[in-house]
Amino acid sequence: MLKYTCLNPIAEAGLGLFDDEYEKVDTIEEADAVLVRSAAMHDLELPETLEAIARAGAGVNNIPLEKCADKGIVVFNTPGANANGVKELVLAGMLLASRDIIGGVNWVQTERQNEEIAKLAEKQKKQFAGHEIQGKKLGIIGLGAIGILVANAAVNLGMEVYGYDPYISVDAAWKLSRNIKHINDVNEIYRECDFITIHVPLLESTKNMINQEAINMMKDGVVVLNFARDILVDENAMVMALKTGKVRKYVTDFPNHTTAAEKDCIVIPHLGASTEESEENCAVMAVQELKDYLENGNIRNSVNYPNCDMGDCISVCRVGINHRNTKNMISQFTSIFGNADMNICNMVNKSKGDYAYSLFDLEQPLSAEVLERLKSVDGVLRVRVIK
Repeated sequence: MLKYTCLNPIAEAGLGLFDDEYEKVDTIEEADAVLVRSAAMHDLELPETLEAIARAGAGVNNIPLEKCADKGIVVFNTPGANANGVKELVLAGMLLASRDIIGGVNWVQTERQNEEIAKLAEKQKKQFAGHEIQGKKLGIIGLGAIGILVANAAVNLGMEVYGYDPYISVDAAWKLSRNIKHINDVNEIYRECDFITIHVPLLESTKNMINQEAINMMKDGVVVLNFARDILVDENAMVMALKTGKVRKYVTDFPNHTTAAEKDCIVIPHLGASTEESEENCAVMAVQELKDYLENGNIRNSVNYPNCDMGDCISVCRVGINHRNTKNMISQFTSIFGNADMNICNMVNKSKGDYAYSLFDLEQPLSAEVLERLKSVDGVLRVRVIK
């Protein structure tokens, strides 16, 4: 019986995929696997029994990735599962920044008791006039699952779209509309675009990437949208740019003390993936990833270990080994199997940075003695007998 726990509420559409071979437990100390959304895990004690963590969402800054990798715990996320929900909110953000819809709605509420509101509205509506987005230039920094959807939707809305992503995958490139201008220098987006939206992961290299220097290059009256991570933007510099009029509106999905009180900040309470569909998609994808790892040893969409897939386990025995990415590891494993007169019928080894993962299909069951020999190899972090 495999045990899992949830550190946040997880949609039943995902949890319903667990069959009778799984048991939900109340604490992480009892669990083989964890499902999490936003709960902070950095200060949690991770038990030796814990094998995997699945984040029902894309961002994983609430999870201690290096600590997990060093304990042989594979961390998954669900890239793209909430992409449509975020895309729709980005489009809404552009419209809110272009037309003073919020101001107009608030005005109606203040006058809701006025019997002459219909006539008064005709006189007052000009103060809420705005601009159309059709024909405007939109710069998208980051062409992953969300960036691609935003780009294609914006093209269909009649915008001129510039896309920047030096690491764009071949699959992603095929999904992009041919009408999108692929830019090799992000500074061109800063100089040319009326709207700029960020869709990159939070890394040391991307922290505060929208800073004073970047803002200085932007067109006067630009609109900046941030639905990725708050500290991708130097918000103190952004507030100063709003006060001078350099930036017309800053739309962010991350409320904080710096932006919440600013008149020209449109601050949304982190609603990017807060749709029933997004939550269900993330939950389903997270559970599928956990099950495939626990039942077959396959890794898909891990952020701290390499992707690795040998399909369903149909051999007599399958062993998964999480280990450091150092030389001679495979030869040591195969020697242990060979010395025990065990035949390897299939195997795969993948690496990612300092860590690696090996899967072996064997024609005989693994004995306790061989298991201990594998565990004793210097650099081995975890050995799992999957079948």
